[in-house]
Amino acid sequence: MIKSICLFFVLLVNVGLAQEQEELPNYASAAAELMSLYNSGDYQGIFDLFNDDMKKALPRENTIDFFNQNVNGLMGKMVEMKYATMKDGAHFYRTTFDRAIADIAISLSPSNQIMGLLITPVRPDDLPILERNTTKMILPFKETVFVFWGGITEEQNYHMADATQQYAYDILMVENGASYKGDALKNENYFIFGKDIIAPCNARVVKVITGVVDNVPGEMNPTQLTGNTVVLQASDEEFILFAHLKKGSILVEEGQDVLQGEVIGMCGNSGNSTEPHLHLGLQNDAEFLKSTGAKLFFDRLIVNGELKEDYLPVKEDFIKNIN
Repeated sequence: MIKSICLFFVLLVNVGLAQEQEELPNYASAAAELMSLYNSGDYQGIFDLFNDDMKKALPRENTIDFFNQNVNGLMGKMVEMKYATMKDGAHFYRTTFDRAIADIAISLSPSNQIMGLLITPVRPDDLPILERNTTKMILPFKETVFVFWGGITEEQNYHMADATQQYAYDILMVENGASYKGDALKNENYFIFGKDIIAPCNARVVKVITGVVDNVPGEMNPTQLTGNTVVLQASDEEFILFAHLKKGSILVEEGQDVLQGEVIGMCGNSGNSTEPHLHLGLQNDAEFLKSTGAKLFFDRLIVNGELKEDYLPVKEDFIKNIN
């Protein structure tokens, strides 16, 4: 499943309001060292910058995993750290990464060790507010599928914890209570692996990512978050993300127009995914890390054997197109 980025926590200690608003030299040095160590992949070196309290809050292995998976895996390398402001004793740096922009807040101890660190992604202010789709959609599968995550509460849908992917679905196929038959380490044994994914509406292809190897089930690839990916633009404000597609299966190109029902690729297990499934989400921008998720309703569906119109599927629903 896709990893959430909503909680880029380390530890931010309130040390009281500071009067200075200019960047202090010790903070400039700390930020430059943090950026250098991060870009070289020396996450042990970052851990060594922490004071004792930080090391307890984020032990060595957690620090390495945090920066490798949650930061580098999602946003890529740092391009620039630019001082923005000071608040509650912390320096805030607007940081440009390869694939995102984030604010990094740093607090230093009297001995210039990092005693607080907070990393939060920044979303552009000029993106449209999108509540739900107005474009009529069909399900992007020809067969009956199972909603593993879906709905508007965190109990139904763990994606709700992250504004970027809130309301998104993880879709499987299930038979006799299982998503596979036979050896669980073979993608081909999962019922949904290799199934056609079809366009849910007439749209334009605005983003394609290809060439990502499908994982062995149980393993994940945090450096290629969405794996093989297609993003369709249904209207000026509606973008549909299809993530974790099978390597070599994508049949469309950026700039191409597709018709509802047209095959765009096959379900796979690429990217930050634990087993074959489709991550499907509606968002207000083509770029995943910049966007905010919205509710994706389907025009007419068979849900657990009953006809539903203008329906938002929820966890444990079996859903199928009418035709």
